[in-house]
Amino acid sequence: MSVQDAATPGPDGHPAVAAYKAVLREVLGKRPSGMRRRLAEALERNPSFVSQIANPAYPTPIPVAHVETILEICHFSAAERARFLAAYEEAHPRRARRPAEARRHRTLALRLPDFEDAKKNKVMDDMIHDLVARIAKLVED
Repeated sequence: MSVQDAATPGPDGHPAVAAYKAVLREVLGKRPSGMRRRLAEALERNPSFVSQIANPAYPTPIPVAHVETILEICHFSAAERARFLAAYEEAHPRRARRPAEARRHRTLALRLPDFEDAKKNKVMDDMIHDLVARIAKLVED
């Protein structure tokens, strides 16, 4: 069963919108409890907005400007990213753009201290990812 089959759109919703929202809901369900709050902060929206964009029953589409931030903050796997973007492009063929192809990026490798504690290391990694996402957003605005 595909994600699109599992996603039930609301009365005014498009099945492909429900499909990419179902992928987002699935990804958020696998992440720690604070992920929705961090995503809301990164998008500069209320947590209720994240609930709406992650619920296939709501027809509210995800704005294309938020796609890259969502993919970065939620740490989509390669397979999840591909499924999400395929459904997004199907739902919005004229608006959709592959975020990674639309902008040029460069990679910077950092040497960080190892706290010898997986939770602390994860917190530091998340903080750095969030900081870089916010800096990128400033550059784009």
